Amino acid sequence: MKVLVKIGGTLLDRPESRLRLAREIGGAFASGLEVVVVHGGGKQMTRFLDDRKIQSRFVNGLRVTTDEVLDAVLKVLAGTVNKELVAAFLQAGHTAVGISGIDANLISAEPLDPELGHVGRPVGSDARVLDVLLSARLLPVVACVAGDRDGHIYNVNADQMATACAGAFAADQLLFLTDVEGVRGAKGTTEPELDESTCSALIRDGIAIGGMQAKLQAALSALGSGVGEIVIAPGERENVVAELLSGQAIGTRIVKRQTAEAR
Repeated sequence: MKVLVKIGGTLLDRPESRLRLAREIGGAFASGLEVVVVHGGGKQMTRFLDDRKIQSRFVNGLRVTTDEVLDAVLKVLAGTVNKELVAAFLQAGHTAVGISGIDANLISAEPLDPELGHVGRPVGSDARVLDVLLSARLLPVVACVAGDRDGHIYNVNADQMATACAGAFAADQLLFLTDVEGVRGAKGTTEPELDESTCSALIRDGIAIGGMQAKLQAALSALGSGVGEIVIAPGERENVVAELLSGQAIGTRIVKRQTAEAR
């Protein structure tokens, strides 16, 4: 079974949280599952930029990435955040390898919008580097930076990066570990399960906005690329990875319509 786990930046901000997640994800990997981790780091990015008096500006939830900001993306996301997470896996007893979407052209991208600067959207993938690492029982930890054949580097939304990587290595499950309980519906309660039409309705009706809108859009893209099941779940919950993999009803599961009807 192949699983991709995406970890949000808030969960990576504290050493104890990083270590707990490394132990949980590493435990799944040690049990024989093929696991790839993709991480964000927006909170850490904003703090780094604030310390240097560089203003963070967002358009539709995406960070405008100037030359200065792109340099910070490489230093923070592909540097500090990535290596701190790899170090947590090593501390937990699991051999991880930190890479980005640029490495071996794992994820290729193109400019998303001139107004956003060096922000890219994934347009292609080559999963060979993941296959090589996993076949050697090394756990890939991927930073959300991508490139193209012309040598350009792009800041990529972490949810989009997770979806692109999940499709590239044909993941059976995509787990979004976040700082919320799941997807809230029109009544303000967490929805246990959604399909494509209900996801689209939440976006269309303005119920899912901001970061949750981005996650639902990424989930829809993942379903379209063949990922069987996506779960948006609270990463702060103890033992959340094992519970999700065992099928426990935590957070919100997003599945294709026929799968939902069969349950």
